[in-house]
Amino acid sequence: MNKQFTFMTVSITAWTISYGVWLIAWASIVSISTDSQSLTSWIPALLGIPVLLMGSLCAFFPAERKIWLHIAVVIGALACFGGLDFFRPLASGEGLFTNYAASASKLMLFITGMVFVLICVRSFIWARRNAS
Repeated sequence: MNKQFTFMTVSITAWTISYGVWLIAWASIVSISTDSQSLTSWIPALLGIPVLLMGSLCAFFPAERKIWLHIAVVIGALACFGGLDFFRPLASGEGLFTNYAASASKLMLFITGMVFVLICVRSFIWARRNAS
């Protein structure tokens, strides 16, 4: 029996670290390539830094992995909920793509946040079922 949950042969710790790196990289690429002067373009990185930290703490302190992953999943949920702002222009009748970079970042946060939360929930269910 496996000692740790894996999804697509990748451990939940590696998923968490990868998601944090992804958020930081996305914010850096979008902010630099669009020459954005707005702090809001760095929001994915501001979410990615604590996710990366939680993943790193999981790797260095596996006995406390449960608490670090619970913190990471809350941040992932915040990313998902923040990404819901992508759909606001549809409800208000505004143009959907008035700012392509911002719209792409919101959609990315929504999709990746949702996927990350679902992977974490699956890992929590796996851990509960395989508790010794």
